[in-house]
Amino acid sequence: MPATFPSKEWLKGLEEKLNSDNHYREIAKNWEGDLFFMIEPEGNLKERLTVYLDLWHGACRGADYNPSPDKYPKPAFILTANYHTITAILSGALNPMTAMMTSKLKVNGSLGYLMRNVSTVLDFVRVVQEATSEIL
Repeated sequence: MPATFPSKEWLKGLEEKLNSDNHYREIAKNWEGDLFFMIEPEGNLKERLTVYLDLWHGACRGADYNPSPDKYPKPAFILTANYHTITAILSGALNPMTAMMTSKLKVNGSLGYLMRNVSTVLDFVRVVQEATSEIL
């Protein structure tokens, strides 16, 4: 069920959507890597927000809303962006690959792995967009 971003309910819905979406499961069947998002405050977001997703072979093995970075010290990818950039990606106004190439979305992790898995990245974003009904 789509929910308002950012919220714990949104993340729970995203986790459920990732685990029930057959197309994502097939596209991401070889993906191995967890993601730690650091969303910098801007506009409606007054404090830094973090989101952790453990993605493995087309499934989400876990999701954590606003954890301390110390809780997940070595994720495969750390993605950092301001709130405007994240909401632009969520709304479809900004392509995530364009955001990465223009450094609006900073990636700490293997860019080569991301480039070899562009279809997985784009389908992940599709699922995230479908899990988002509203943006604060």
